Amino acid sequence: MKKAIIVISIIWIMTVQSGCVFEHPLNNPYNREESGQNILYSSFTERPKHLDPVRSYSSNEYSIIGQIYEPPFQYHYLKRPYELIPLTAVGVPKPVYFGKDGEVLPSDVPDEKVAKAVYEIKIQQGIKYQEHPAFAKDNQGNYLYHDLTEKDMESIFELKDFKYTGSRELTASDYIYQIKRMANPLLHCPIFPIMVSYIDGFAEYSKTINQQLKKIRSERKAAAGAGYNQELDEQKNPILLDLNAYPLKGVEEVDRYTFRITLKTKYPQFVYWMAMPFFAPMPREAEVFYTQGSVLSRQISLDWYPVGTGPYRLAVHNPNKEMVLLRNENFHKELYPSEGFSEAGNKGLLKDAGKALPFIEKIIYKLEKESIPYWNKFLQGYYDTSGITSDSFDQAIRIQSDSSVGLSDSMKEKNIRLSTAVQTSTFYIGFNMLDDVVGGYSEEKKKLRQAISIAIDYEEYIQIFLNGRGIQAQNPLPPGIFGHIEGKAGINPFVFNWQKERPMRKSIDEAKKLLAEAGYPGGRDIKNGKPLLLYFDTPAKGPDAKSLLDWLRKQFKKIDIQLVVRSTDYNRFQDKMSKGSEQIFQWGWNADYPDPENFLFLLYGPNKRVGKHGENTANYENSQFDKLFRKMSNMENSPERLKIIQEMLLIFQEDAPWVSAFHPIGFGLYHEWYLNAYPNLMANNTLKYKKIDPDLRMKSRKAWNRPVVWPLLLISFILIASTVPVAIKIFRKNSF
Repeated sequence: MKKAIIVISIIWIMTVQSGCVFEHPLNNPYNREESGQNILYSSFTERPKHLDPVRSYSSNEYSIIGQIYEPPFQYHYLKRPYELIPLTAVGVPKPVYFGKDGEVLPSDVPDEKVAKAVYEIKIQQGIKYQEHPAFAKDNQGNYLYHDLTEKDMESIFELKDFKYTGSRELTASDYIYQIKRMANPLLHCPIFPIMVSYIDGFAEYSKTINQQLKKIRSERKAAAGAGYNQELDEQKNPILLDLNAYPLKGVEEVDRYTFRITLKTKYPQFVYWMAMPFFAPMPREAEVFYTQGSVLSRQISLDWYPVGTGPYRLAVHNPNKEMVLLRNENFHKELYPSEGFSEAGNKGLLKDAGKALPFIEKIIYKLEKESIPYWNKFLQGYYDTSGITSDSFDQAIRIQSDSSVGLSDSMKEKNIRLSTAVQTSTFYIGFNMLDDVVGGYSEEKKKLRQAISIAIDYEEYIQIFLNGRGIQAQNPLPPGIFGHIEGKAGINPFVFNWQKERPMRKSIDEAKKLLAEAGYPGGRDIKNGKPLLLYFDTPAKGPDAKSLLDWLRKQFKKIDIQLVVRSTDYNRFQDKMSKGSEQIFQWGWNADYPDPENFLFLLYGPNKRVGKHGENTANYENSQFDKLFRKMSNMENSPERLKIIQEMLLIFQEDAPWVSAFHPIGFGLYHEWYLNAYPNLMANNTLKYKKIDPDLRMKSRKAWNRPVVWPLLLISFILIASTVPVAIKIFRKNSF
């Protein structure tokens, strides 16, 4: 009897307390004290490899560093077409062009007459860096943490373990130092091959820095003797190159807040590069601090803990759990825009005009390796935004009678908003042009790649895996980029025919004919009769990846080619790409800026991944293409430029270093408490504009995650009912 009463009491306590617990839903994955706070919740799937702005070039990395680092310029959040505006700079400079005799030329001068182009950038005064131990000094003005021993680091495991921090004002020299870092051979800046072609004196500066590195290594080897191990030595004693020991001709300091960049030729796209993290300032104190073996041994590095002037700072870097950004207490004054595209006001995007940024105090990125758990948490209100995967498409979207898309009733009930936009992105399957089998430039090699391009049916892929959220790519240029041509004139004639007013993929029979002409009739090598075996390298894993890879194998099988998948983790995959040990791979590119040069440079020979560390992942090199690229890249948009682009695209289509796959259509879902949300496909630093209504979010979470208490009540009732006869019997016995 006593036990029954105890059980009943526990159940009733749980039932009663459920009303209290409802204040904080039982399934809430976050700390209770976070409820009602001004926090944005998002996620990541892979650990960012590089958070050093001179090395980073991936979208998952930019989602972090775009909020921390500040290049001189940025894109206006709400204006369309995209407009470049100042960020830390006072204004966006117009280049001054000079002829070979030093005379000033008009702005519309033909590029062949320009001997140099000069940009003068003036930055705002009073901007300060985030608090960081790299700036900490003692009373005598000496840096506290620039000469740390292993003993000094005994109690240090994370950046926050340093007792003291400091800050200082942003200066022009910090921008100059970052540009010099692009030439540091130890860092392998991915855009250095591009910048060295334009910045005056950059090639010579790079040569000097490389000689400095070679000298240091030679001296170390001589001092250590025959047993010297360079890799182990530089792990323990990293090399800090003195980048300021030598001047860079094309980059000079005018005064404390002004610097000047001189290009060797006309290059209108250069200002776009200066809106990217590559041109964000880097204080030398940070590099000195992080280039210490005792510090790096704790995994404390620029790739782990950025140092910036932006609206946020990275407070937690735990790649196995979460990344946390906190508002930068030293952030300078910046206001929400007061104008935008024509419908910005009607969409409620100007309500915060003139208010100080940022609005959100804290951003938490949780590790989510699978899409379904993320989606479920979004529906429960635990994530503020979501994309739409193939698994969730039918639950979120309804196709209307006019073929347009709209939200499902369940989404409308939750007041979720939908945003769609054709992205300035391109996805492709690349061939390593250095590979003995799929690479090369002979007619046979071209026909092999053309046959594969026909066989891989990306129209089918778009329907199966993207639910129609994409368009078939004919070349690298997506819609909205100058040089993209719609209709018959824009198709890839080696892969498609124009029929019934639309592109129709050539038949499998035509692909097999090309394969035979390439030396592989029936999928067998004509030289030895062996089946053609090709290898696809990918970091993709898990059940979602399996169905995609199975589909890809079937595409190759159509023309009797056996495809072997070699899966690995993301970082190992990146290493294979850098070394050129891959054969076939899948890749994508998001536009850095709205210009065709930013897509066509992915095929420019001097920008190869192998040996050059550039973004030409296929290691493609065609002298005629490269010649046209150099001419096109320096031109303003014009009919002449368009003609050159079309010639370049035809060369690309015939050589087929890529299977042009698709340009995605982005679908975004926003909860009603996530405000000021509008797609900006060029900007990386948009979180400062976003706003959260924590009270509305908490109210919705409670409504959508009510605890189910009726089973407890039912069990309680049954137990009470079962104890009543016993209680009556005991009562009667005691009465006598």
